[in-house]
Amino acid sequence: MKIVKKALFYFFLIIILFFIGLFTWNTYLVRVLWYRTPDALTYKAFPQAIVHKSDAAFHFHRADKMRNDLDTLHVLDGNHQSIPFEVYFKNGRLKAFIVIRNDSVLYEKYSAGYSDTTLTTVFSGAKSMVSILVGQALNEGKIKNLSDRVIKYIPELAANPAFANLTLKNLLDMKSGLEFQDALGGIVKAFLSDEAKYYYTHDMKAELMKVKLANRPGTVWKYKSIDPILLGWVIERATGKTLAKYFEEQVWKKIGAQYNSTWGLDHEGGLVNTASRFQVTAIDWAKVGRLFLNNGKYNNIQVLPEDWIKQSIDIGNEKPASAKGWQKSAHHNLWWIPQAEEKGDYAAEGMLGQRLYIDPKTRTIIVQFADHGAGDYPYRKISRYLAGLPFNYPKL
Repeated sequence: MKIVKKALFYFFLIIILFFIGLFTWNTYLVRVLWYRTPDALTYKAFPQAIVHKSDAAFHFHRADKMRNDLDTLHVLDGNHQSIPFEVYFKNGRLKAFIVIRNDSVLYEKYSAGYSDTTLTTVFSGAKSMVSILVGQALNEGKIKNLSDRVIKYIPELAANPAFANLTLKNLLDMKSGLEFQDALGGIVKAFLSDEAKYYYTHDMKAELMKVKLANRPGTVWKYKSIDPILLGWVIERATGKTLAKYFEEQVWKKIGAQYNSTWGLDHEGGLVNTASRFQVTAIDWAKVGRLFLNNGKYNNIQVLPEDWIKQSIDIGNEKPASAKGWQKSAHHNLWWIPQAEEKGDYAAEGMLGQRLYIDPKTRTIIVQFADHGAGDYPYRKISRYLAGLPFNYPKL
């Protein structure tokens, strides 16, 4: 009996020492354990770089009478069930839903504690904002060519052979080939995933210096955080400015933003998490959509290059690397571009149901903030319905 007790003592001692070593070697795991899956407010645990608002705000017109008939419009949820939108809103734990058409707010709905001016993190919606900055840096000549190798802008990465032949185009296409473990596959895998590591680490540069190559760059598409984080680092090196400052000067102050937005850093003065930590109000995120609807112009001034916008929202003859949902959305230039049925609309999408949807056909912008999301893709039906146009879901 004493032998069994002694064996159990040493077993548990080894387990304890293992976890002490694990948490000591990977201090970010303490934050993973504490915060687990991040929510819309987890960004507050990290330092923020402020993007200051415009000197003169643009205001969408608000209709005298909102379209409350949208509440009863049936849309499909993630289980392919047809439900009224008000039920979709409740089931998805939506926090904000704004529909804007021709610069007029036609419908808006909020849960308790939320409004169109509540600062919220949009998770992977940040990636699409990075795409905007890549286009701007190209337009200014700060980035010479998408075929440039990453080490041209971040020479210290040359110490890691994984970066030897990696180009900016590979990053923009999410075909870097860099090893990355997503958070799928159970609690343990999520806990030890690269997804968690890059979200919670206080030193992303150190982690990037250790990453290995899983595939030859340009050959395999995989949705991951590393690629846009590296693009953010490139933008800072190419422009000589912090990403927040460059975004402020080139975009935010030029589109009538009414409120400050923020970018989350891994530590004070550190690297921006351009994969998942951009914070914005719903009404101001809609102004990014408005900028795209107007082909990069604000008040007849070309803010973003029109050719980059066209290149970003149309995959042309390129073979889609992904086909998400019934709309078969392709991930292209860090935007989601539906390929099924009628084409033309597109979206920036983030975890837990954050959405910026843009439909040029009806000149509609939809912003959704959520704590979970009800799934599927109701935005095209809503856009067409409010414009008085027919729409039918494809047969699944």
